[in-house]
Amino acid sequence: MSIKINNSVLVTLEQNLEGELHYSDLMKRLYATDASVYRMLPLAVAFPKSNSDIKKLVAFATKNKTSLIPRTAGTSLAGQCVGSGIVVDVSKYFTKIININETNQTVTVQPGVVRDELNNHLKPFGLFFGPNTSTSNRCMIGGMVGNNSSGTTSIRYGVTRDKVLELKTILSDGSEAVFSELSQEALQSKTKLKTLEGKIYSTVVSELSSEETRDEIKNNFPKPEIHRRNTGYAIDELINTTEVFNLCKLLSGSEGTLAFTTEITLKLDKLPASQSIMVAAHFNTINACLEAVEPVMQHNLFTCEMMDKTILDCTKNNKTQTENRQFIQGDPQAILMCEVKGETLENVQIQANKLIQTLENTGLSYANISLLNKEIDKANELRKAGLGLLGNIIGDKKAVACIEDTAVALPDLANYISEFTTLMEGHKQDAVYYAHAGAGEIHLRPILNLKKDEDVVLFRKITTDVATLVKKYNGSFSGEHGDGIVRAEFIKFMIGDKNYQLLKRIKSVFDPENIFNPGKIVDAFPMDKNLRYQVDRVEPEIETLLDFSASQGILREAEKCNGSGDCRKLPEFGGTMCPSYRATRDEKDTTRARANALREYLTNSDKANKFDHEELKQVFDLCLSCKACSSECPSSVDVATLKAEFQYQYQKVNGTSLRTKLFAYNNKLNTIGSKLPSLTNFMFSNGFTSSILKNSMGVATERSLPLISSKSLYKEYQNIKNETVGNKFIKTIYFFNDEFTNHLDTSIGVDAITLLQALNYEVKLINNSESGRSFMSKGLLDEAKKVANKNIDIYKNLISEETPLVGIEPSAILAFRGEYLKLVDDKVSAKAIAKNTFLIEEFLSNEIAIGNIKPSQFTSEEKTIKFHGHCHQKAESNQIHSFNVLNLPKNYKVTIIPSGCCGMAGSFGYEKEHYKVSMQIGEQTLFPAVRKASPETTIAANGTSCRHQIKDGTQRTALHPITILKEALL
Repeated sequence: MSIKINNSVLVTLEQNLEGELHYSDLMKRLYATDASVYRMLPLAVAFPKSNSDIKKLVAFATKNKTSLIPRTAGTSLAGQCVGSGIVVDVSKYFTKIININETNQTVTVQPGVVRDELNNHLKPFGLFFGPNTSTSNRCMIGGMVGNNSSGTTSIRYGVTRDKVLELKTILSDGSEAVFSELSQEALQSKTKLKTLEGKIYSTVVSELSSEETRDEIKNNFPKPEIHRRNTGYAIDELINTTEVFNLCKLLSGSEGTLAFTTEITLKLDKLPASQSIMVAAHFNTINACLEAVEPVMQHNLFTCEMMDKTILDCTKNNKTQTENRQFIQGDPQAILMCEVKGETLENVQIQANKLIQTLENTGLSYANISLLNKEIDKANELRKAGLGLLGNIIGDKKAVACIEDTAVALPDLANYISEFTTLMEGHKQDAVYYAHAGAGEIHLRPILNLKKDEDVVLFRKITTDVATLVKKYNGSFSGEHGDGIVRAEFIKFMIGDKNYQLLKRIKSVFDPENIFNPGKIVDAFPMDKNLRYQVDRVEPEIETLLDFSASQGILREAEKCNGSGDCRKLPEFGGTMCPSYRATRDEKDTTRARANALREYLTNSDKANKFDHEELKQVFDLCLSCKACSSECPSSVDVATLKAEFQYQYQKVNGTSLRTKLFAYNNKLNTIGSKLPSLTNFMFSNGFTSSILKNSMGVATERSLPLISSKSLYKEYQNIKNETVGNKFIKTIYFFNDEFTNHLDTSIGVDAITLLQALNYEVKLINNSESGRSFMSKGLLDEAKKVANKNIDIYKNLISEETPLVGIEPSAILAFRGEYLKLVDDKVSAKAIAKNTFLIEEFLSNEIAIGNIKPSQFTSEEKTIKFHGHCHQKAESNQIHSFNVLNLPKNYKVTIIPSGCCGMAGSFGYEKEHYKVSMQIGEQTLFPAVRKASPETTIAANGTSCRHQIKDGTQRTALHPITILKEALL
């Protein structure tokens, strides 16, 4: 279809757009994949700002015989966002909520509005948009319309198609058309228009007027009671309309193949009842779970969802999801999550009791657990994370999306799954079951290695066999994830040749030049070509300094990213990942982009050092190494560690800048500065001298420089004696004197030792090495390895359960539990030390829990505290420990600021080119929360960088929790 288009033509297009056009190698690689198994390098990536831009793109595609692939969050599982034309990403600029009509309960939005963002906006009006996908905190309304998404609430609120009232579009000739509900009279008027819009109406009406055609559709499309059905274009919906006619039914689920949507008007529902109970029914077999679906659906359920053992087991190793597993009893093969809602708790309890009685009467479940409030949220988060968590399967075999979207009528569900299981056993497959069970849709995934030809063959064979089985039950092969590439070529088989030819004619009248997302729905790309991995390739051997053996190498660590896009969630949805994306809203600055870029270049580079690419430097540039991805990404892709290795390898070839060395060796510089601290601090704080220093070092002039303590902690400790409060010490602890506490935050170190001794702990501080955090963050891994090896050697015979290692600075002490395990030579000793290494709040919280520390030891005065936690604490420990410690004095009222990353991230916030982004990150949640706090409120933060950022951004001084607790001692 396409002709050769050179960059000069793209330059001209770029100059004519209000928005952006990118055609660099990096951007094309980042947009070559979505959340599916497919990969196609696009010609370019466009970020249109206006309808005029889209019209220009349409004209360009027509003239140059290329195509436009619409994209929002890029979380499609079937390959809808993959193509060789121009990817048109509307997620950056088409993000307006245009109008809310409270009376009619409608809203008009642009396609780049995030679903959960919309509902937050609608909440004050008592309204919401019902369809609710597992990606709802980053998926966008345009993508939901394109896929006809549904999600957990479809059994109550229907699917997206049911909610679309009007679509403003740009057609393939560049004209604008508004599709909405039409009376028969208005419809006839439309068919007479001498425009492309008129031709579309005329053709569709003419095609569907034949009784023979209507019968063909009724006899071959999925059963109408299956409300999740996306097989091809929804012509079966159009023949059911008599008095009114709305082509939005057809456009919903059309995957951007018919027109380009610029505005969407949706029907809203009133907010659901506030009280709810979820019954989590546990089953010993999949079949027992599925047999229970039909009886429980006799109740008025809000949701009815299923997870199997494979997904539950995946959550065991994910830090974030471990908390959400608390309701699980035993080792179930499947859990059915049934939610009921009502206006009063009493009413909901009655419903739940009846539901449990039904379950007990079936005798199918072995436990029926009732969940309330936050317990429901945790269970839902566990289920939502399910798809992404499947990426945690180590190695090349993965749970592959191909047959994961099938839906059948509820009476057929148990028999269908029974036959499906037999079919899969024939292929020697243990399938993964992840289901919207109440809607008859099961997300079934075979485990395949698509790097190997034999599994690619099996990929097609399994998909073909399941299509045949779905056809037997007159089900839908595409329930809510769309046809895309993976299922489109089966549409003809599913609905028959006559219906398929009708779909082709509809596509032809809408898009005669085939510029809109070709290869999807009709004239499909082959489902086993254009895969993410080259089949039977020689696997690249990548040598690294860090140990990536847990993921079978650095390349497979990057390949763990399946594109689910959790890193695109916005600050209002909590968590920390990904702070740079939250600031720029650019795909390039997501966790996903970094993993994808590394995979691309490590796989395809011809260089001796495959890391030696400027593109990788660009994509890692705004990574703050916050580590949120290691815990919040369902696939636990550890981009902070990937970045450290990249920097190390890149600098081997390209050298290390002076500024990088200055930041990396800051402990040595601080040691020198501490010899004359008054002079050093004058140089750092005086306007003239500090400006010279900042300009010479590439530090932002707006940033203040940290001051050196008058005496190091190690020297202070020499004058501190351990004395028991009672007969003997409760415990002996080794206090890790990190480089930040030793030279910059000495007073906090003294507070910590004073507090611990007052609580009757013996504190030992030895002359350990620095943590190596600065070396790690700057990619000087040889130096970091030396430091780590030295510290492990120092502590290996000292640290045990009875004598733990405790530290103040999260980024330093938690290195023993993180990077050291990938750095050091003596891994046995490192693992033993890691088990008994604690952030100081973590240690104290544990001691409080076992009764060694009591509120009676502290003041009864009142104090209000707002706490901001360090990113590494959130990723590798838990903020609850700081919360527990600060709450120990009985009249202290503590709240955790839901702040994500502060934006400082060590040296990142100092660097002049990063200062603006650093402050943007701080402004997302942290700075406003601090400014909003009254002057009497104490601001607490346990990270040295965090306290510095708060001071620079709000002029408020934040205290370490340990200082606050020490001051509260009686």
